[in-house]
Amino acid sequence: MKTSRGRILTTHVGSLPRSDAALAVLEAREHGGSADATGERILRDAVRDIVARQVETGIDVVSDGETSKISYATYVHDRLAGFSAEGNTEQPRPHADLAPYPDFRNKMAALTGARRFKRVACIGPVSLADRSALDRDLLNMRAAADAAKPHDAFLTAASPGVVASFLPNRHYKTHEAYVAAIADAMREEYRAIVAAGFALQIDCPDLAMSRHSAFQDLSDADFLKCIAQHAEALNHALAGVSAEAVRIHVCWGNYEGPHDHDIDLARVVNTVLGIKAQAIALEAANPRHAHEWAIWKDIKLPDDKILLPGVIDTSTNYVEHPALVAERIVRFANIVGRSRVIAGTDCGFGTSAGHGKIDPEIAWKKLAALVAGAKLASRQLWR
Repeated sequence: MKTSRGRILTTHVGSLPRSDAALAVLEAREHGGSADATGERILRDAVRDIVARQVETGIDVVSDGETSKISYATYVHDRLAGFSAEGNTEQPRPHADLAPYPDFRNKMAALTGARRFKRVACIGPVSLADRSALDRDLLNMRAAADAAKPHDAFLTAASPGVVASFLPNRHYKTHEAYVAAIADAMREEYRAIVAAGFALQIDCPDLAMSRHSAFQDLSDADFLKCIAQHAEALNHALAGVSAEAVRIHVCWGNYEGPHDHDIDLARVVNTVLGIKAQAIALEAANPRHAHEWAIWKDIKLPDDKILLPGVIDTSTNYVEHPALVAERIVRFANIVGRSRVIAGTDCGFGTSAGHGKIDPEIAWKKLAALVAGAKLASRQLWR
């Protein structure tokens, strides 16, 4: 993984707005349609276009925008055996911070639109069933990167814990056994991404967001025990993968809401630091977590790790001023060192395809502000 040398590099968390054509292919495939040659061509062209646009915008470390995925966590049901919509008989509970506000939930649902992905559950043994979609992702990203020539590139994959948090267990006797099975099944995807020459980003909202969603009935102490097991399973799945090729993303949920039930970063940071990954992407721009940059004054970042702080909020259509972006970057650089910071976003701009309140073109303006802010910060840090 390339790091900041001579200037602050820029990246994001992985997902970007899909084109209308790509979204139509994903929706058809999610609800029983087959992936024909025309659909695959549409997705291939969409990956090429979105990688090129990132490079044109000035983003250094780019992704495929998760173009082929209906959502960052549930996409695995197409690749792993053991999942079915027939096993999902319950609607998910509202997040703990949103539960007291049904009117607000209804208003936000009207604004963001319906989620397009299927709700499925684990009904049998989890194992790798089909890696053809993964192979297509690798080929599409390689072709797009070879054409656009970004500074560096990454691809995302779901953590075992976030899969278990999103897709209910109806088969395994314990949650621990379920997470361990997912870890074994995801190992090949993790290794394949790195073997193809890309950095691997593991999406790990289970280490923070699931406290007020899937595990809202646990005590903090029991939740910390739970995510310690998630981290252990992830490290097991990463056996044989160099930590220098891995970045993880930890967040509290990419949605506008009170977030007053979010667990503090300080409570989970030791678990996060224990994962076999060089880079850690964290929320640091939204009003609930922007103050947590200060914990790095007291908690030493291990010498072999770097930070990818979110300096752009992905839950608002405000476009950050580059001066504010630079200010946020410099805060981190002054604590952990300028070469150990890559400027990023709080979360993705398309974590669930076709769902969300951020206008796609405004998302690109926000990424341009990220690039401009990084340039300002670089002038301050390397003057």
